[in-house]
Amino acid sequence: MDFPAWDPVLLDIPGLPIDVRWYGLMYVVGFFAAQWIFVRLARSGFFPVPSSQAPDLIFYSIFGVMLGGRTGYALFYDHELLNPLNFIQLWKGGLSFHGGLLGVVVAMMWFARQKRVPGLRVGDVCALAVTPGIFAVRFANFINGELYGRVCDESARFAMRFPTDPVALSQLSIAGPMSMRDRELCIQVAYHHKTFDQVKDLLTPTDDLGRAIDWTRLQPILDWDKVRMSVPLRHPSQLYEGLTEGLLLGLVLFAVYWVTRKRPLRNGYYGAIFLLGYSAARFSCEFFREPDNQFKTKDSPGGTVLLGMTMGQTLSACMVIAAILMLVLSKQRTVPVKEVLAPLGAKS
Repeated sequence: MDFPAWDPVLLDIPGLPIDVRWYGLMYVVGFFAAQWIFVRLARSGFFPVPSSQAPDLIFYSIFGVMLGGRTGYALFYDHELLNPLNFIQLWKGGLSFHGGLLGVVVAMMWFARQKRVPGLRVGDVCALAVTPGIFAVRFANFINGELYGRVCDESARFAMRFPTDPVALSQLSIAGPMSMRDRELCIQVAYHHKTFDQVKDLLTPTDDLGRAIDWTRLQPILDWDKVRMSVPLRHPSQLYEGLTEGLLLGLVLFAVYWVTRKRPLRNGYYGAIFLLGYSAARFSCEFFREPDNQFKTKDSPGGTVLLGMTMGQTLSACMVIAAILMLVLSKQRTVPVKEVLAPLGAKS
């Protein structure tokens, strides 16, 4: 398969230092989808709060995902970001799913305390609402050409060559120091999606020392057709994760909810299903995903960190333990929505 090489910037706003990126847009899509699900679950009585208050959980979740995801990335993947000055430089590094999950757990416990509803049921609600966002963000990872898979051969059905592969960047001579946007624009030229004349005024004019950068020297070699065959084939692991962690797991959770909608399972059961399902999907996909560079060593070229597991697999194993704890702590089937709303004098 051919990598589409779409521009990671969906909309370049003239005169402003910010762009509308696919990555950020997919988070917005995920949050809107989650809010819609929150309201629907509140109206059905599964989420024991008035439907008018259900969107409040989004406010809590956004802070949990962003702060937790950034903190988790710093703790698990890039310790340099623990420096507060580096932490706020959002163009460096990224967000960790497992860190975002911990952030959401804290946020939903806070929400549950404020609304006086069972925390495990709030977790169930979040579990039912999160998978569209996972699918959307993995799609954005694919567009960015990041988190690509391990090297494979032509027998892999969906194998493709990524222009963000180190071999591709070196062949195109754009692996040196440059901004992320400069690299993205050069790739657009290499794929013939844009001409060099269209991007030359958008490239960074000077380096860190204030010296002018001669971008014209790259123009003759920015040609994907000339280098593509020297770039190794890789698994599109972003798509594997999006289809399993997002779409497939979402369908499973929806099916469980639909079958049990008239007599819901105990508080925490849906959340436990999500944790078990996600951990199984992520653990499996890690066999196809390229290990993180910071964990690769001579002794561990596969990037393993514990008992032969990658960091993603290690954190997923922790999710299994958390799921078991949720099942143990679950003692209630649900809180009847009428009993919750009656003292509030509200209508759903």
